[in-house]
Amino acid sequence: MNAPRTLAARVLHACDWLHSEPDALIEALLARGHLVTLAAGAWAQAEGDGQRGLVVIVSGVVHVYCQASGQRNVLIGHCEAGAVLGHATRFSGGPRLVTAVCASESVLLTVPERGLEEVATRFPTLWRALAVSAYGYTRSTVRALAELISLPPRQRLAARLLIMGAATAGRGRPVVRLTQQAIGEMIGVTRKTVNAHLAAFERAHLISAGYQQIVLRDVEGLRRIANS
Repeated sequence: MNAPRTLAARVLHACDWLHSEPDALIEALLARGHLVTLAAGAWAQAEGDGQRGLVVIVSGVVHVYCQASGQRNVLIGHCEAGAVLGHATRFSGGPRLVTAVCASESVLLTVPERGLEEVATRFPTLWRALAVSAYGYTRSTVRALAELISLPPRQRLAARLLIMGAATAGRGRPVVRLTQQAIGEMIGVTRKTVNAHLAAFERAHLISAGYQQIVLRDVEGLRRIANS
């Protein structure tokens, strides 16, 4: 088994939406999928794309954009290993909802719709697992929207750091790999505002800020701020 496929298997086994599925289902997805390496700046998928199938990040960081009024592309999130970019459109029938752009070199596992149907013939619970994944994405989006509407900037920033850091929580201290400018876009404030609050968080030993990454040192402390 080559290194990328070994890594892809490890990532799929760690996915929450697949945790109750048999190993054979995961192996079947790998057998019918393709591993693609994309350079930083490459598009993983485009909003409105009618291509069907599943896209899972194996490694790297991907930024997610949605088109707003005036044809403005707005950064709404970022994804790392284990995240699902493209959900099967078997039930919705609609095109892709977001544009995904690689922020670093990334490896993606793509499983076409036909491959998913073949796997589901043997493992019908695959559709349930995909529904669990879609629900988790929807829940996260609704929560982010509620925070954007209701929380002041300081609390909003703390809440978003917790959400983004959760993706890496199982690999040591949570890390957010985004620039201050990108974080500001996501929570609707200026980079200057983000910088000021991050500096205060760092003085309080809640985070350690470095080049394009923020280490969350005190998750409970950030949670108290988010809930205040």
